[in-house]
Amino acid sequence: MAECYSIGELARASGCKAETIRYYERIGLIPRPDRRPSGYRAYGAADVQRLRFVRHGRALGFSLDAIRELLALADQPNRDCAAADRLCSAQLEEIREKIHALQRLEAELARTLEQCRGGRIADCRVIETLSE
Repeated sequence: MAECYSIGELARASGCKAETIRYYERIGLIPRPDRRPSGYRAYGAADVQRLRFVRHGRALGFSLDAIRELLALADQPNRDCAAADRLCSAQLEEIREKIHALQRLEAELARTLEQCRGGRIADCRVIETLSE
């Protein structure tokens, strides 16, 4: 017999909150589940896997639209993976840009802090920099 999960069990098995699961259903990232005679949602093992996929994609910084594309690709295992490579390359470039921006912020904060050697707020380089 196939596994059958309630939304709470699915949340625990996938690491997603129940509210997030309902949201992903509404936007079509996961299919709407069958309902039990009681009216409660009934999920299967494929739903657990799909949610784990989404969750891992989100952890890597992919947008929901990119994840939607990746899920569509995953549903076609015989297809060429060039589209998946393209999405991953774009994400990697975005991450590298963010790292570069953070490194610039780090350098600016370090310079500001280096110029501030304590004393009065009226002479504080941190406050002065933020006021500029």
